[in-house]
Amino acid sequence: MARIAGVDIPKNKRGAIALTYIYGIGKSRAKEILGTAKVSEDTKVQDWTDDEIGAIREAVGSYKIEGELRSETQLNIKRLMDIGCYRGIRHRSGLPLRGQRTKNNSRTRKGRRKTVANKKKATK
Repeated sequence: MARIAGVDIPKNKRGAIALTYIYGIGKSRAKEILGTAKVSEDTKVQDWTDDEIGAIREAVGSYKIEGELRSETQLNIKRLMDIGCYRGIRHRSGLPLRGQRTKNNSRTRKGRRKTVANKKKATK
């Protein structure tokens, strides 16, 4: 099992797919990395040589990935919350940010339903 950027890459998958297990690397960037490392996209990870793994590690090192990318994303969200802009307020209150409706859907963002009981009628 190859270990790149602190992530264990599955050895039975193709190289282009296996690199997507690293946070911050999608299919297109994986293909780009394999191109700069001069490794075939269709080669399985278990067939990579040590030289190829080294070249891939070097190519991956030029991108912002994993912990560094996660921390940058969190800092960006924190900045939005600190300045109190619309998106920051939506982050703070746990609601969707990009204009989605919240009357019917958005359960992913809002969490489980919290049932609110009706007011009881006053008795005479």
